[in-house]
Amino acid sequence: MLFKCLPEGAPIPGRFPGPVHARDKWFTIDIHCHVRNEKATQLVEGNEQVSRWFLETQASPQSRAINRANGERTNEQSVSPERRIADMDRMGIDIQAISPAPRQTYYGADPDLGLATARAINDFIADICARYPDRFVGLGTVPFQAPELAVAELDRLHKSLGFRGIEIMTHVAGEDLSAERFRKIFARCEELGLLVFMHPDGFTEARRLAQHYFTNVIGNPLDSTVALHHLIFGGVLRDYPNLKLVVAHGGGFLPAYSGRIDHAASARPDCCEQISRMPTTYLKRVYFDALVYTHHQLEYLVEEYGADHILMGTDYPADMGEINPLGMIETCPGLDDAERKAIFGGNAARLLNLEMPRRLR
Repeated sequence: MLFKCLPEGAPIPGRFPGPVHARDKWFTIDIHCHVRNEKATQLVEGNEQVSRWFLETQASPQSRAINRANGERTNEQSVSPERRIADMDRMGIDIQAISPAPRQTYYGADPDLGLATARAINDFIADICARYPDRFVGLGTVPFQAPELAVAELDRLHKSLGFRGIEIMTHVAGEDLSAERFRKIFARCEELGLLVFMHPDGFTEARRLAQHYFTNVIGNPLDSTVALHHLIFGGVLRDYPNLKLVVAHGGGFLPAYSGRIDHAASARPDCCEQISRMPTTYLKRVYFDALVYTHHQLEYLVEEYGADHILMGTDYPADMGEINPLGMIETCPGLDDAERKAIFGGNAARLLNLEMPRRLR
């Protein structure tokens, strides 16, 4: 339905909270939802190289204006845990695994500033989780551009803050995640058993995506697609087979077109310099959120990768989010209740090392 053709008074897609759902049938964990921290924003204020956001800088003036308006509209939802809980209660969501707003990872900062912003964001998330431990778990951030500092912050957020994972972007200020210097970060995440939630940052080469909000509509899933290719063909998933990697937005475009990577590996020796198995072998180790908007796409992910590899995600409070995740998954005709139970919260509970409520075990 076109935005301008919505009936008067109808809920606007992407504007949270969504329809009402009771919290008594399913155990639900939202793996994909963001918070924004004002202290970190102030730390990078005036530093355009650090604060720039690829999704924003490549967009048209109209899209930028709408983004600014959305930022003002969702400000309370981004910073207030009490407002979040009210929305979660309405939507039937038990727990949010909260992670930073994508633009607040600040991978373009110098190491000291990158660490300072990461610590400010992580402390903010930790405070929310401490105040409402039954409703939130933390997915923090680390200064990926400075691997030694990143590993130290990983240890702090795991051991001192009690976080269950981190959010990472699809590139580090344009540098691919498969670069050798980032290996120690992935190694430590695997060693600590931390979930790694990968979220796009807007495609870095987006000159043709300025109009029609293509910077997000095409650019975000494309950015995840490119990053996932690099993690596979660059040998990261080969080297860390127990890495718990969850990719936003259903994994981008690759999961629906995976035959091409296996064909390339069988036809081109230059595709196999870092891997010794078919690329889809590594792809099938990856987890995806269910933020794909349509039943047929969700059914495809379940059929191809297994219901045990799909996690519920909303992208709260963004306007590209899924405001009715329970309705979307409950009414998906290709799923049975065991699969729904896994997607709603069972898989996330397993990966985050959380206990299911007694009433639903």
